[in-house]
Amino acid sequence: MRRGFPLVLSAASGTGKTTLSRMLLDADPALVLSISTTTRAPRGAERDGVEYHFVDVPTFQGMIARGAFLEHAHVHGHFYGSSRQWTDAQLAAGHDVVFDIDVQGGRQIKAAYPEAQTVFILPPTLDELEQRLRRRATDADEVIERRLAAARAEIAAGMADYDYLVVNEALDRALGDLLAILRSQRISRADRQEISARLFGCPG
Repeated sequence: MRRGFPLVLSAASGTGKTTLSRMLLDADPALVLSISTTTRAPRGAERDGVEYHFVDVPTFQGMIARGAFLEHAHVHGHFYGSSRQWTDAQLAAGHDVVFDIDVQGGRQIKAAYPEAQTVFILPPTLDELEQRLRRRATDADEVIERRLAAARAEIAAGMADYDYLVVNEALDRALGDLLAILRSQRISRADRQEISARLFGCPG
């Protein structure tokens, strides 16, 4: 059985990464999503164990001490981390795992799993990104300016380090690009021994 591989999706805030990751999961039911643990409070209708695992800071720090996280980061005043044990089990079972995380976390995933594929999602322009953040109408001007400054740094890091760049100008087109990346990786990682046995009745 082919071992699964991590697919890391990263982007600056407001680029549409979370929407695209959900669309990708809907388009390919064989994918599984890594649900991060975080110390931030739930927003809106977010539910524990669905969007995130919500814990307090002492609990998170204890998990760090036990080596529970594959990657963890401190972003915008809160901690985020991905479960090492859960990820190892999913990959061993042949599942491809989607990580919706920032560049800092993506680098840690790539270091732990060199076979991971990293995709950075870009806005069409920085002006468009600013408009998207303002259309949310959830943040004060100073918060938006801080997010834009962080976005510039995040974009520069993603463009330098990541395997693929996908511009999210139109959701359907960006989703098509992600599906093409996924198909390409699955083809290249096909279990040759299994294929040989199916074709010739013997291991390759």
